[in-house]
Amino acid sequence: LQFLYFIGRFKRREKKKNFIFKQMVYPSRQIVVTVKNKVATIRFNNPKRYNAWGSLMMKEMKEALEIALHDKEVGAVVLTGTGKYYCSGVDFSGNMQMMRPSLMKKKIEEENAALFAIFIEYTKPVVVAANGPGIGACVTSAVLCDAILADETATFSTPFASLGIVPEGCSSYTFERKMNAENAQRMLGAEGWAPTAREAFEAGLIHGVHPDNNSLMEAAQKHAEGYIAADYTRPTQKDTTYSEILTTVNRKESALLANAFMDYPFLAAQSAFWWKKNKIPLAIMFKVLYWTKPIWSLI
Repeated sequence: LQFLYFIGRFKRREKKKNFIFKQMVYPSRQIVVTVKNKVATIRFNNPKRYNAWGSLMMKEMKEALEIALHDKEVGAVVLTGTGKYYCSGVDFSGNMQMMRPSLMKKKIEEENAALFAIFIEYTKPVVVAANGPGIGACVTSAVLCDAILADETATFSTPFASLGIVPEGCSSYTFERKMNAENAQRMLGAEGWAPTAREAFEAGLIHGVHPDNNSLMEAAQKHAEGYIAADYTRPTQKDTTYSEILTTVNRKESALLANAFMDYPFLAAQSAFWWKKNKIPLAIMFKVLYWTKPIWSLI
């Protein structure tokens, strides 16, 4: 009922965006939205794929965030997942499209920058309730939010080095700011440290640990309601210099990431990854791309 009420309120406002919202929700149910006491909970709802951010889920997440942003009856947002995972990261296989390498590079750079710009520019407080492991972009975007709470099963992994790519989501700046240089390097570098919820809390990456999902969601709701009651202003809204730094870092990282996706380390890492998964055609495809890079990189 809360969900239908959320839709109904939006229906009365703007036809174009209402159409987008309907398209987002009804066909796939990959995003589920509920509203309670002016807190909109946006739930990643594809547990069979560990709530991986495929192109459809990311589209729906962006639209749900936009709706919550413009709804006067919503004062804060909670992000969480269904099942055992918060989110297993971006689904590369689901987002691959055939196109000229130069166009793909541009697409990666622009879409990556746009994804994290949402979290940088968002004007309402956002609380992450990590109900399980988080990997990659969902972790770096969480650090751009106002608070991260987790249950005991959560871990936080940013395996960029093992993937042959570079840090994204402003993590080259925010991780050191949240923790320290040593722990930031441990997570972002070759070690690939994936702290547990307790370790992440002790390191300063997250704000609280809870024994199970029920207590986690209660705490996240309370935390978000506290932001509303305090008329909380996000740091990026309060400090324009900080916002500008994040925007600059995001653009720089996105450009480096796009280059990395076209380079040898990533191609080799993907070939090895898919080979271990016994996905031989994909492994061979990336190996061929590795061998033929001097040719297709000119296109």
